[in-house]
Amino acid sequence: MGPLTLAVDSKSCSGTSSDEYCKKTQYAPIGTRKSFASVSLHEDKPFDFLRTLFEGVIAGGTAGVVVETALYPIDTIKTRLQAARGGGKIVLKGLYSGLAGNLAGVLPASAIFVGVYEPTKQKLLKMFPENLSALAHFTAGAFGGVAASLVRVPTEVVKQRMQTGQFTSASDAVRLIASKEGFKGFYAGYGSFLLRDLPFDAIQFCLYEQLRLGYKAAAKRELNDPENAIIGAFAGALTGAATTPLDVIKTRLMVQGSANQYKGIIDCVQTIVREEGPPALLKGIGPRVLWIGIGGSIFFGVLERTKRFLSQRRPTLPEDSKQD
Repeated sequence: MGPLTLAVDSKSCSGTSSDEYCKKTQYAPIGTRKSFASVSLHEDKPFDFLRTLFEGVIAGGTAGVVVETALYPIDTIKTRLQAARGGGKIVLKGLYSGLAGNLAGVLPASAIFVGVYEPTKQKLLKMFPENLSALAHFTAGAFGGVAASLVRVPTEVVKQRMQTGQFTSASDAVRLIASKEGFKGFYAGYGSFLLRDLPFDAIQFCLYEQLRLGYKAAAKRELNDPENAIIGAFAGALTGAATTPLDVIKTRLMVQGSANQYKGIIDCVQTIVREEGPPALLKGIGPRVLWIGIGGSIFFGVLERTKRFLSQRRPTLPEDSKQD
């Protein structure tokens, strides 16, 4: 039948059909193996874990700080909408309250997330068959979320307490939470945070990577910054809308403080539905979708640009010239 073959490294598949090399390349779609995410891996090069980790930490920290600073006021409004019980009014003053303290947590959290996500993603993509690339992205996103949660949760607790007017400064928030609630106060709502953020991180990054793969395959070229930003915005907005109920639960548990209005996740859901009705679980969906949609655009745009900037400055390995 003579099907079309893909020539790689000047080798030919014109030999017998039992040739292993021919089997692997004969039906392989062009660029499929090298088009995932934004990192182009050559199969003949060793996986550089430390380099990937370093670049992920720098790119993630940069993207996290930029997007948090730009969209903090929208996040504050969203938090106040979700924390208000019944028909409580929303105060629009002090929309940047707690930003400095939050950035101190966002920087390491974003750096840890991407620092774990990138090498995990690349390892899994090498282990899994190509048709399971979505599972690799989903799993890597979950791993990154778990690692980052150790920093994210205390930061989120302090930020949301300040956004709702309970404290006037990050230092006061840390001191009073520690004195009244102890160390566990900084991890209030940790279970609900994981319930929200693990699916959110996994779905958002999986959706982003898969959309990016599809677009690259259709365009047959690398994506530019505006295209990365648009895909990031779509992935963020869709994931943000789907996880709004989980975000409401997480917010209520985190801002309740020592009052302990809710006994846990299930009690929180039951109380909200009983006292305020099911629509209360979608409180703040507008600002959340807007915030995460725009945030996804900025985050992934900055992330890809920073990763590209760092990759262009990688030292050239002498082995490359030998292999050529």
